[in-house]
Amino acid sequence: MTELSVPFAPDWVLPPGESILDIAEERSWTQAELAQRLGYSEKHISQLIHGKVPLSVDAAQRLERVLGSTLEFWLSLEANYQKHKARLEAAERHAGWVPWLEELPLKELMACEAIPKLRLDNKHKPGLVEACLRFFGVATPDEWRAHYGGMQVAFRRSRAEQSDVGAISAWLRLGEQQAEKIDGPKYDKARFEKALHTIRGLTSEPPDVFEPYMRKCLHEAGVLLILVPAIPRAHVSGVARWLNPTRPLIQLSLYGKTNDKFWFSFFHEAAHILLHANSKEEKKSIFLDDPNAAHTDDPREHEANTWSGNWLIPAQYTPALATLRSKTAVTDFARQIGVHPGIVVGRLQHDGLIEPSWMNDLKQSFRFKDAPDASCS
Repeated sequence: MTELSVPFAPDWVLPPGESILDIAEERSWTQAELAQRLGYSEKHISQLIHGKVPLSVDAAQRLERVLGSTLEFWLSLEANYQKHKARLEAAERHAGWVPWLEELPLKELMACEAIPKLRLDNKHKPGLVEACLRFFGVATPDEWRAHYGGMQVAFRRSRAEQSDVGAISAWLRLGEQQAEKIDGPKYDKARFEKALHTIRGLTSEPPDVFEPYMRKCLHEAGVLLILVPAIPRAHVSGVARWLNPTRPLIQLSLYGKTNDKFWFSFFHEAAHILLHANSKEEKKSIFLDDPNAAHTDDPREHEANTWSGNWLIPAQYTPALATLRSKTAVTDFARQIGVHPGIVVGRLQHDGLIEPSWMNDLKQSFRFKDAPDASCS
């Protein structure tokens, strides 16, 4: 792992008063004489010299007349002092927040280059705290817990293991960061349904053909499609959520990269957008999904599963599935209904009509250029 160099940051800082005192001593002035010349009390001069009070514009103007140099020089000294003082105070706070890092998937975020690649030792941990605060866009760990911890109420999990809020929030944030860079029209349900019809017809195409066209169709319908590498502890392959009342997001991780799982996951998330966003309250829900989940009690997940399965293989063709016992039969059937054969194989395996090890060579594995790996690990 390549580590980023850390810029020099001294653990000390001198107030402008040190320069004031140096010049006064060069002129053999006592603090009392300096105070008299400046028109300040001795107490105020003492506080100014020791950095107990800030150097104001009025003080800078007086120093310019009494000690020389310029107004800008004295104000610059004050600004630099306050900046470095704030840095040291922040470093002290960050050191106190180091335990928060235990809640976050640091190695995965480093692998994704979301935060700098630094050693996980006492020297670098305060810096990692700051990097994580910047990544999540929050001021303190308390704000992170309030925002992302509070977001748990909206999580609709498809499996019990989805309980690592740190991993889930990191994966969601990676998607948010991509979404923040994309402008687009407001959500249009009719356009979205039309786009889904078009996208279903692309399932037999390779990723370099269908992926850009898929994004374009969804973008025109006001729906964002974001691909984010998986974070294992999150146990999430896809999410459907609304970033605001007019901006839905489908986020996929390519977890289990065969095309049957990808397309089922995509249309499953699309179903949540179509079916489960009829009110402001419903739009606050965040549907976290995993295609490997064996069971869920949420009726909306069952509805999305059924919708996705029927969208890919319409219900009128379901009886024919039981008759497919050869690769040739599967390929002919897939061509007839207009989907990739791998999708049919995945359905046959899911329904228990064939063994999980059968016909897997009809499935397609793929990667996307902006998500080259299956996971951030």
